[in-house]
Amino acid sequence: MATGKEIRGKIKSVENTKKITKAMEMVAASKMRKAQDRMHAARPYSDKIRSVASNLSRANPEYTHPFMVKQNSAKRVGFIVVTTDKGLCGGMNTNSLRLLTVKMRELESQGNALETVAIGNKGLGFLNRINAKVVAHVTQMGDTPHLDKLIGPVKVLLDAYQEGMLDAVYMVYTKFINTMKQEPTMLQLLPLTSDRLETEAGKAEHSWDYIYEPDVETVIDELLVRYVEALIYQAVAENMASEQSARMVAMKAASDNAGNVIGELKLVYNKTRQAAITKELSEIVSGAAAV
Repeated sequence: MATGKEIRGKIKSVENTKKITKAMEMVAASKMRKAQDRMHAARPYSDKIRSVASNLSRANPEYTHPFMVKQNSAKRVGFIVVTTDKGLCGGMNTNSLRLLTVKMRELESQGNALETVAIGNKGLGFLNRINAKVVAHVTQMGDTPHLDKLIGPVKVLLDAYQEGMLDAVYMVYTKFINTMKQEPTMLQLLPLTSDRLETEAGKAEHSWDYIYEPDVETVIDELLVRYVEALIYQAVAENMASEQSARMVAMKAASDNAGNVIGELKLVYNKTRQAAITKELSEIVSGAAAV
């Protein structure tokens, strides 16, 4: 049985752990508000560019951008994997990577080769462990996503698709629902279809046509690239908001569990102490009786 000194040491250790988890919970709560504001601020831009891209896809059927052409000849598929740089955020990364693994196995069973881009340290480590082909990666993004850091690695897959070297590009990330719920999401980035663009932008009662300057190819090419970049930025912003929410919840649960462990250890300590006192009293009474 553990001595009183050992139990006191354990109680002190758990109390120190509880202080750390409580501090991390408060920090995550502060960062979560900023991440949510950033995510909500990006949504109007994403929604508007979806609407414009949807209108353009219907307004100019004589020109088809390579992003909207379905290809089945390359037998190669790309994945953009969005995860966190740090841990201690519950099962958030695990759920996303599990969804990725299922899709990768499905495509590999169909004879497809896979190429991946990792956004975040946890995803990069996972892809390296399973020996996936990582063509580009970006890590240590901090608390604020920067589009200029994301464009370079992602452009590798976008250019490969445009050149006909990939049949499709998927993106895996965690979608922010609310503070208590984050949902792992698999999104097909490419090829874009007019039906999907219309679904994302909402069913329109009428379509718009535009006057293009300098020409239709230049405008649509530029717009669809910006559209895909907006989707990626929004996914990273959603993932960061989900990370802070998941970390806050996980640290709160850790603090509560530490409190329960401290209570149990104090109960054991008091029982041990009482047993020692009772034993000493018994020895004193026995000695007095012997005299």
